[in-house]
Amino acid sequence: MKVAAAQISCSLGDPKTNLLKVRDFSGRAKEAGVELIVFPEMTDTGYSMSAIRDHASSWTSGFVPVLQEIAAKFSIAIVCGVSERDGASIYNSQVLVDQQGKIAAKYRKTHLYAVAPVEEQKCFISGDTFGSFPLGGLCFGFSICYDLRFPEMYRKLAVEQNVGVFIVSSAWPFPRIEHFRTLVLARAIENQSYLIASNRVGKDNDLWFCGSSAIIDPRGVAVASASADREELIHADLSEDLVVSVRDRVKSLTHRRQDLYK
Repeated sequence: MKVAAAQISCSLGDPKTNLLKVRDFSGRAKEAGVELIVFPEMTDTGYSMSAIRDHASSWTSGFVPVLQEIAAKFSIAIVCGVSERDGASIYNSQVLVDQQGKIAAKYRKTHLYAVAPVEEQKCFISGDTFGSFPLGGLCFGFSICYDLRFPEMYRKLAVEQNVGVFIVSSAWPFPRIEHFRTLVLARAIENQSYLIASNRVGKDNDLWFCGSSAIIDPRGVAVASASADREELIHADLSEDLVVSVRDRVKSLTHRRQDLYK
């Protein structure tokens, strides 16, 4: 199956404008034969805690229902980083909308970036479960930005949920661009899995984002990659057979010494 990562900038606090960009990139992806497109973290509001507090909405109104309309119109599955207001709580979430426009799965970010001046924990409630979903013969696992620094999460997804493709929606900043590039490669290589990383470009307040979106294969090869500073659509074909052959050749996932890891 063919997948894509949309590397976009977002209009801070303007979900309607951001939906226009989602529509544009989804249409372009469909023309390229893409079946699943991935968008960055907080595509609806932009990445600012104050803007998120002001514009986060329930998924029964606002951004997500229009996202469902876009997916159905183009018959394309969409994974998008969005705010999720649930009662008095706000979550930093990913939603999967399938090709029929239905919400098929979601994930609430489990590792919050609790570092000044961002301090996500002052805005969000952390999720407490990992998530995955089947599509096109492969199992895809959710993750968001800062999750990349926690390899245990990806290993559990690979071993316990049989994930062969990791999805990362991100708003990763420029000062740590080399960390981002290194970590997406590492998570793919160590788990013999594909990784689709959709990262922001542009600026929210004083925070510049470093792009470098990529699709990595189970061998650690970047089969598609984007610039650090421009909006781009990248896409690549995924192969279930490649995941199986890489894992069969070097059975590192079964060579783990669980008795020593406790």
